[in-house]
Amino acid sequence: MPLYILLLLVIGGISMIALLLHRLGKSRLTVLSTPSASHAWNRHFPDDEVYSVILAENGHAAYVETSGGPGLLWSFGADTVGRHLQDYRLSQAPDHLKVVFHDFTAPQVILRLNDKERPRWQQKLAPR
Repeated sequence: MPLYILLLLVIGGISMIALLLHRLGKSRLTVLSTPSASHAWNRHFPDDEVYSVILAENGHAAYVETSGGPGLLWSFGADTVGRHLQDYRLSQAPDHLKVVFHDFTAPQVILRLNDKERPRWQQKLAPR
């Protein structure tokens, strides 16, 4: 089989799989609830006990108080990412907060928060 036909088949196959997954809704961001955020945090950090969860209004992020200290959980496609709030920098913009972690596996997250919830999150996320 000529190389150009093989390349067309591979590129076409990968494109069709990506399109199919998108059409089936597998590329939507996870929407968190308090129980699902606790469960997701325990999946990332099984030794932590979750004390409280503050959800973003859009459901794509959660501030989590745990036995291991405060943490941040956010949607990353159909999955979640969780990080303890240690060694990070917080910056703000008119429509979001940006948390920059000094961690190459999750360098930063942009939290889209409305005007009503942004001050509370700024207070909670303020580095101590």
